[in-house]
Amino acid sequence: MALPEDKLITINDRGARSATTFGSVTSGGANMVFIKKLTASSSGTLSFVDGTSSVVLDNTYKEYLFTFNNMHPQTDNVDFMFNLSVDSGSNYNVTKTSAACRAHHNEADDGSPFIRYESTADLAQSTAFQGLTREDLGNAADKSVSGSLHLFNPSSTTFVKHFIATTQSVHEADSSDENFVAGYGNTTSAVDAVQFKMSSGNIDAGDICLYGIL
Repeated sequence: MALPEDKLITINDRGARSATTFGSVTSGGANMVFIKKLTASSSGTLSFVDGTSSVVLDNTYKEYLFTFNNMHPQTDNVDFMFNLSVDSGSNYNVTKTSAACRAHHNEADDGSPFIRYESTADLAQSTAFQGLTREDLGNAADKSVSGSLHLFNPSSTTFVKHFIATTQSVHEADSSDENFVAGYGNTTSAVDAVQFKMSSGNIDAGDICLYGIL
């Protein structure tokens, strides 16, 4: 059934998304601009470094969005991870504090589904890589992780660097894991590079896209 004209206008005003120029999308008055895509092929790491290979990660945008599409590990039982750099990628060791939760349910529906805080996945003033899944991501041919990471105002020299990530991964034991991780890089130096990797082994396949949010 067709909606009345006034209802169509209301929906359009509040929620419509429209493509503008190539490489950008508008939503609710905000622009999302495509910056860079990296594709894994037995890659140890995937790194986005400001000013390198057309990557922009500076004060051009106050919010950056990374999307992950079917990141497939070479090694079984691993964690998909990221870290930040303040020296153009010479070191990925920014001190971070974070919180992590997970929702879990298996294919056979014969286990115990849960939503819980993951105390082994959070960081407390640590320079370690932050996990975005858990160390149980499977490497079977059909298994991978997809999701997104928001990084806010990385070029600020006043505030710490907030991040929020959501991923959906396939557990090595054929289960669905939705992972929620949020925290901050505890630095007032400008973050100018972000690196992704698996906790062990290479990234066999998958791609990561970087967007700037106006």
